[in-house]
Amino acid sequence: MTATDSSGRASGRVASLTGIRAVAAILVMLTHAAYTTGKYTHGYVGLIYSRLEIGVPIFFVLSGFLLFAPWVRAAARTDGQRPYVPPSLSRYAWHRVRRIMPAYVITVLAAYLLYHFRTAGPNPGHTWMGLFRNLTLTQIYTDDYLFSYLHQGLTQMWSLAVEAAFYVALPILAYLLVVVLCRRQWHPVRLVLGLVVLAAISPGWLVLVHATDFLPDGAPLWLPTYLMWFIGGMLLAALLPLGVKAYATVCVPLALACYFIAATPIAGAPTTSPAELREGLIKTLFYAVISTLMVAPLALRGRDGGRGWYQQFMASRPMVFLGEISYEIFLIHLVTMELVMVEILRFPIYTGSMFWLFVVTLVVTVPLAWLLHRVTRVRT
Repeated sequence: MTATDSSGRASGRVASLTGIRAVAAILVMLTHAAYTTGKYTHGYVGLIYSRLEIGVPIFFVLSGFLLFAPWVRAAARTDGQRPYVPPSLSRYAWHRVRRIMPAYVITVLAAYLLYHFRTAGPNPGHTWMGLFRNLTLTQIYTDDYLFSYLHQGLTQMWSLAVEAAFYVALPILAYLLVVVLCRRQWHPVRLVLGLVVLAAISPGWLVLVHATDFLPDGAPLWLPTYLMWFIGGMLLAALLPLGVKAYATVCVPLALACYFIAATPIAGAPTTSPAELREGLIKTLFYAVISTLMVAPLALRGRDGGRGWYQQFMASRPMVFLGEISYEIFLIHLVTMELVMVEILRFPIYTGSMFWLFVVTLVVTVPLAWLLHRVTRVRT
């Protein structure tokens, strides 16, 4: 676990931003526990459970904020004497690969090895080509994704493929925003307006996907659909040098209210990609608002300097510990959940207690995630 100092920073990071990663991972695990035990069909309560997938947008907002911040800082430091010096692209690329790929490759290989000896239902992605596609995070770029490269123990990895696409796109987006639009100077109004324009790519892409049939059916899972969520974090990064503050007493209740609205049928059935355009647009917008509001008080700390109840909870030792291994929890929890469901709790599929499936899976997953983190972590 990373040590924290009195200012709430953990090894150069804001501890509370590490802690909210734990929330995101737990929410993802909870929604999968609800799905596996058949709770999605329980009316409005089932929709509430399904919307716990909001953990993925929270991860995306965090990535947008943390990864775009160096470009914002470089622009904000420019003046008559200091020119704009962008972050090193080679360093950026190496850090991204080093951060996600070792643990991911181990997880994918372990899942394919395990399910080679284990039959647990249809598993179309369990082929040599499926292994290659999953190892290279290209599994979503296909037609008939659900029946071609979707591997049973790795179904959540579509979001990591989106994350990797954002890593590739971010330097291009930063160039367009900071160099082309802002002309290597600090123009916060231009920057914010540019981000708003980029956010419009998501609804535009959804319209294109629903109005045409020339794209693969995996296209709703591509980066443009979710770019608005990353933009939420990038917007927070742009607001930070301006001294804008966000307060948990406002943001968190508003996020919860939006969550319960998004849990109504207006955001569609409990699926990743709603069938109707209107539902997809509403879901994308609400998820962007909710996840940005959840991160904002931690990114834009108020007069309390980050010592409010929300910040303190997220910066607590248990939350920081879980946050440090949240990526590894995300990677392996579906495999451990299936094993817990069948081998320990012995629940038939789509039955049983969501609570006990979640608790036992968490107990099994955390030490394995910690071990994977220790083996693959970036050493400084």
